[in-house]
Amino acid sequence: MIADPGAARPAALAAFADVAAALGPRPAVFLDYDGTLTPIVSRPELAVLAPAMRAAVQRLAALCPVAVVSGRDLDDVRARVGLPGLVYAGSHGFDIAGPGLRHRVGEEWRPALAAAAAALEPALAGVGGVLVESKGFAIAVHTRQVAPADKPAVAAAVRRAAADAALRVTGGKEIAEIRPPVPWDKGRAVRHLLEVGGLDGAVPLFVGDDDTDEDGFRAVAALAGAGIRVGDAGAATAARWVLPDPAAVGVFLERLAAWLETARHP
Repeated sequence: MIADPGAARPAALAAFADVAAALGPRPAVFLDYDGTLTPIVSRPELAVLAPAMRAAVQRLAALCPVAVVSGRDLDDVRARVGLPGLVYAGSHGFDIAGPGLRHRVGEEWRPALAAAAAALEPALAGVGGVLVESKGFAIAVHTRQVAPADKPAVAAAVRRAAADAALRVTGGKEIAEIRPPVPWDKGRAVRHLLEVGGLDGAVPLFVGDDDTDEDGFRAVAALAGAGIRVGDAGAATAARWVLPDPAAVGVFLERLAAWLETARHP
C-alpha cells in the first residue's frame, strides 16, 4: 500500500526493526547515486564515492541483490561505483547492464537527443554557470550555479529544444532533463529488473533523494516493498521511511548487511 505522500515519515535507523520486518530475509536493494550514496555537489564530476560507502555497498551485495539506479550515464555511474558484480541502470533506467543482463529503452530517440543538445548549445551560450551534460539517453541541464534571474530563460530554452525534437522534459533538484517520450522511468526499470533477475519472492527496497526517485518509491510500494527518501524529512514522498543524508545511508547499509548476516547465521 502506498502511504499518504504528505504524512511525516519515521527515520529508517530509529525504526530499523520495522524496516527489517518489512523486508524479511530476501530483500532486493535499489540505490540512487547522487544525493544518496554521495553528497550533492556543485558539479557532477565532483560526486566521488567514499571508500567506506563503496565497502558498505559491496558488503550488502554479497548478501542480497543490489542495483544502482541513477540519472547518470551508465558508463559514468558504473565507473564511479566500481563494483563489477552489481547491476547498473543509467539514464533513469533507460540503459541497464549487469552480469548476464543488458536492456535499453528508447534507442531510436538518440538522434533526436543529439539534435536537442546541438540546439541548446547556442541557446544557452550566454548564461553563466549553466552546465549541459549529454548522456546516452538524456540531456541534463544543471542550474545549481546559475543566477536566479537567469533560470527562467534556461527553462524556456530547454522546453523549446525538447519540443522541437519531440522529446519530453522532466525535473529534479536544480536540474532539467530532456528524455525520450516513452513510458519509462526508475520505477519501470525496477519492475523490469525484478522480473528478469530471478527475484521472485524478493522484497524490493528503493533508496533515493530526488523527485525522479519517487517513481521508484511508488513502484516498490505497489510490489509490497518500500522506499527510503534521503534528505528533507518533510518532503512529500511515496517512501515509507527517511534518512537525513548520505552518511546515514552508509550507516543504514552497514546495519542492513549486519542484520542479514545474523539472520542467515544466527
